[in-house]
Amino acid sequence: MFTLKIIIASTRPGRKGPAIAAWIQDVVNQHPEFAVELLDLAEINLPFMDEPNHPRLQQYEHEHTKNWSRAIDAADAFIIVTPEYNHGFSAPLKNALDFLAREWAYKPVGLVSYGGIAAGTRAVQLLKPVLTALKLVPLAEAVNIPFFARYLDDQEGFVADETLTRSANDMITELLRWTKALKPMRLA
Repeated sequence: MFTLKIIIASTRPGRKGPAIAAWIQDVVNQHPEFAVELLDLAEINLPFMDEPNHPRLQQYEHEHTKNWSRAIDAADAFIIVTPEYNHGFSAPLKNALDFLAREWAYKPVGLVSYGGIAAGTRAVQLLKPVLTALKLVPLAEAVNIPFFARYLDDQEGFVADETLTRSANDMITELLRWTKALKPMRLA
């Protein structure tokens, strides 16, 4: 079994990322090869980068960084649930990525983006170079949710249609392939 961490990138009040993450977690739970854990950046609440040493050295001084390092190091794969803010991704996500280096390497990442008409795709395009610089492998398969508010029910739960669910399953299937393929690189 592989460990999959779902990262909720939005931290602002009124955010819908947790509802979308709960939905994608339900879809992942139908794939028994993955054990899933949610990592909510709002709850983790990392400060703005405050480590004096470069992350590649892994000489962390702060407990919040050590905890973040353990959480990311334990993962075999990731799904990032990200909104689009002004044609980009959120500052808390960039900060969370920049805190670490080696812990991210040689792991695949699926992207679930949401927004208006562009469905968060502009955020994803800006995110991919950052991910690859950290030696993460972003998948071509993704879930892009346009006008995401139309998928929210009266209790603010996310209710996907057949197309989004099929996209999610395709992404998760590909995520499993890459997880299996990249595992030996992390053991070398």
